[in-house]
Amino acid sequence: MSNLAINTLAYALDGLGMSQRAIANNISNVDTPGFTATNVDFASSLQQALASPNPAATATVSVSPSPNPPNSSGNNVSLSGQMVALENATMSYQADISLIEQQFKLLSGSMGGQF
Repeated sequence: MSNLAINTLAYALDGLGMSQRAIANNISNVDTPGFTATNVDFASSLQQALASPNPAATATVSVSPSPNPPNSSGNNVSLSGQMVALENATMSYQADISLIEQQFKLLSGSMGGQF
């Protein structure tokens, strides 16, 4: 099945899953001295790929250390920031799942099934 919407949403779900795993790792290491938090970015690359006139353009997932300043123990995890990021990722994940379900309903309806 080659459907741009479904493929794009599947990529977004993969990126959101990676982001949720990084956030969970950051939260679990909030008290680890010297720990550097990790950020995951895929949305900007996905936007560029979708806006590109090149149909072969692909998006990539970028994993980088957090630029937050370290505290006295050398740890730079902002627990409140991570909780907000987790909530955003969770809501985006749920919205993307809903959109994929809608795409499959449209495909099913177009093949003679129910809408």
